[in-house]
Amino acid sequence: MPQATLDDDDLFDEAASEMREDVESSLEQARRSLPAPAEIWDVGSDNTLGVLNTLRSALDTGDAGEHLRDAKKWYAMGSKADAFDDPEELATEIERTEELITDVESAHDRIDDLTGTIPQLRTALQDADSEGETGDADTAEV
Repeated sequence: MPQATLDDDDLFDEAASEMREDVESSLEQARRSLPAPAEIWDVGSDNTLGVLNTLRSALDTGDAGEHLRDAKKWYAMGSKADAFDDPEELATEIERTEELITDVESAHDRIDDLTGTIPQLRTALQDADSEGETGDADTAEV
């Protein structure tokens, strides 16, 4: 029986190590799915709408949310089994990654709003400008 216990302990240690690797790997994949800083900083276009569309595309989080979910799943299993030596460190990394994904998604949503608003604003300003020109011409004739 002692031999079986030793084997079980060895298997548990191995499984715990694999769970940690799974959490860390999933977190790394989530971070790699996020846009590179240069992608959101160096956007070029001839007009504002082009810049906004490029930026909106650059702010796509891809599969980051799915990878984060995997990390959380493996972390939850490992935590319940008390398999991690330093669960707080993993929890902190999960939280940081989740906040980063949320920030990128929030920026994407704001850019999405601007992408819809800017053309409408441009049209309204053009309409106001052309009305102003017509109004000035009528006033000049008096």
